Amino acid sequence: MTSWAGRTAAEIAAAVRDKRVTPREVVAEHLARIELLDVRVGAFRHLRTAAALTEADEVAARADLAGLPLAGVPVAVKDNLAVRGESTRNGSAASPETPAEEDHVTVARLRAAGAVVVGLTNVPELCVFGTTEGVHGTARNPWDTTRTAGGSSGGSAAAVAAGMVPLALGNDGMGSLRIPAANCGLIGLKPGHGTIPAGIGHGDWFGMSENGPLATTAEDARLMFSVLAATDVVRAQSPAVLSVAVSVRSPLAGVTVARPYADAAREAAGVLAGAGHRVRRADPPYPVWLGTTSLAHWTAGTSVDAEELDPRRLARRTRVHARVGRHFVDSVRTGVRRQQLRELLTPFFDEHDVLLTPTLARRGPAAAEWHKRGWLRNVLVNTAYSPLTPPWNLTGWPAISVPFGMLPSGVPGAVQLVGRPGSEAVLLQLAEQLEELRPWGRTAPLGSAQEGL
Repeated sequence: MTSWAGRTAAEIAAAVRDKRVTPREVVAEHLARIELLDVRVGAFRHLRTAAALTEADEVAARADLAGLPLAGVPVAVKDNLAVRGESTRNGSAASPETPAEEDHVTVARLRAAGAVVVGLTNVPELCVFGTTEGVHGTARNPWDTTRTAGGSSGGSAAAVAAGMVPLALGNDGMGSLRIPAANCGLIGLKPGHGTIPAGIGHGDWFGMSENGPLATTAEDARLMFSVLAATDVVRAQSPAVLSVAVSVRSPLAGVTVARPYADAAREAAGVLAGAGHRVRRADPPYPVWLGTTSLAHWTAGTSVDAEELDPRRLARRTRVHARVGRHFVDSVRTGVRRQQLRELLTPFFDEHDVLLTPTLARRGPAAAEWHKRGWLRNVLVNTAYSPLTPPWNLTGWPAISVPFGMLPSGVPGAVQLVGRPGSEAVLLQLAEQLEELRPWGRTAPLGSAQEGL
């Protein structure tokens, strides 16, 4: 019997379109895998078992089945996006349990393409932090379950890395797709501003948050991105030769990048140079005020999202984060600092097509009850391990995390590729080349990694 759990979305959709397997069979197999493994991983806040099987049958009965790009593909949705008939809890006890009347536009696009939503995935409260834990559970890295899956799309990343679903929908306001993708050995694409409909929280964190795919292959990431963006991103038959700048410098003063993470970026640069790209070392002109600006935007976004919630039902770290952010809301709304950052960095991207960096600066924190720990401790830990993702939310430019090699700790490494506005197809092209030249393990073995970094 053919096993469909662990197969790519492209393989599943092709088999369903050709009627070699039914959507119900595919979905049932993935639901069984979730039931078996999620007790160890903590990816899902809510599993839609009966509803997903019913919707799988509805996909099978569609007259347009043969043309559906995601025919019968099980997907998971981050629990800050509306799924019709389900509550959106946003990782919080303070959020209402009222079922959503309509799908978020991204969920609607996935369903229109033939995908079946099997469940809603765990997030940290209000999707604030780069670790995923709280009242609804803890999402663990399937490659090393002693470590966090990352955040805030941690549950989505864990579900894909464990082979529970081939694709998951997440979003990224300061690295919330790329951080868990890097931890869990996945591709995580944060599109440029306005490429995919946002509609996240109350104002998309002032336009910094973007919805995007988590996938195990560049082909699947391109497929899901095409559906979400309502555009057909075709793989180039003759990939362009690109100018690639490689930088292993942290954008934030006082934060360093651990050697294995810097080495992975340098090695990836060598692979791209060997593929014919023009690669050279060059650091973007990050301003000294980038750290304070990042903190202001990060906290202000939370402050706005928390305005209508009962503070007594929020975790202490969330309350403090929101309280700090109130001081910055008015200045952040002006967008002055973001525009200044774009003006500073635009000449660099006039000279280079793509920037290559590590995605993370060091190993993800332990899977623990971080929501019960102090605010400052959370902020310092998050900043220390993920200083390289926030600048590209501030600019609104596309960035992608791509698996690359294995770290001494036994978990996948990752590199980040950043491009100009509208360069998502270029980033996917480079991701595909890295995948072809340095293939990665698509699904975690769910064993604990050895102690390392």
